[in-house]
Amino acid sequence: MVQVDLITGFLGAGKTTFLRKYVRWLNARGQRVCILENDFGAVNVDVMLLQDLLGDNCDIETISGGCDCDTHQRRMRTKLISLAMQGFDRVLVEPSGIFDVDEFYDVLRDEPLDRWYTLGNVIAIVDALLEPQLSPQGEYLLASEAASAGMVLMSRCQQAAPGQADATLAHLNRALEACRCARRFAAGTDALCKPWDALTDADMQRLDSCGHRQASYVKLHFDEHEAFTSLYFMELSLTLPALQAAAQQIFADPACGHILRIKGFLREDDGWKELNATRDTLHVEAVPDGQEVVIVIGEGVNRDAVSGHLAMDGKTRASVTGHPAAGSSF
Repeated sequence: MVQVDLITGFLGAGKTTFLRKYVRWLNARGQRVCILENDFGAVNVDVMLLQDLLGDNCDIETISGGCDCDTHQRRMRTKLISLAMQGFDRVLVEPSGIFDVDEFYDVLRDEPLDRWYTLGNVIAIVDALLEPQLSPQGEYLLASEAASAGMVLMSRCQQAAPGQADATLAHLNRALEACRCARRFAAGTDALCKPWDALTDADMQRLDSCGHRQASYVKLHFDEHEAFTSLYFMELSLTLPALQAAAQQIFADPACGHILRIKGFLREDDGWKELNATRDTLHVEAVPDGQEVVIVIGEGVNRDAVSGHLAMDGKTRASVTGHPAAGSSF
């Protein structure tokens, strides 16, 4: 049977960054891997960021869009049937940050997938810099995506203030309690918080053997794709300082809505750069490839207000898409 691992996490937690590290580690141990990108967004930035992993031991497939739950499940089922016939040792599923994980488990229980796949590890990525308070929908998604995880891996620990990672873990446990889930996570046992550059081979082996847990919780019924919105701004031709300033203005302007994450890619003289910003942090790093796009994700997002901060010479030079399904799972 083919082992399938699920890499979950709330919007912007860092799933794709971890996936790159995880795939390289598995490949180095002879594992032939396929990454299944499951994204509702109009622009799948994550696939672009994974292109340098492609080779004899790594392939990438995508499931995009999905106008309803049934359609989306059919697309996932069809894709998994195809992958089962291609001789992979491992399939790694990276879903959107608003994915209902129950959909994934339901598909794996279906005939014939239940004979071809075994569920291996569920690894939940949780941002150590997570906002202290989320909307009820946000709190529910945070909890539901971690409830069945064998391990929580916290991201951006190196940027966290003293005690901030512990506070975030307590936040996660409160969210689990709020949806009547008995699951709790504790640092040092089933939660790992350390800079990812410092992850050792023993840490990776621990993640690779964490498995998953059976956990029940009370579902909150709401349309995730109406609650969360993403806007895509194409070919803005902004400089890095201009994009950094615009991101700070968008977070500071209440008219823009409750902005959770801003992600942008731009080409500089020395190559492609990625900007990843939250209300309290702004991080820039070099990436192997890119596309000129700025993605703004949040709740109650006002496209006109956001566009105004990205305007150049009084005009927004961009193709703007308001997508009701929050997009990139970055």
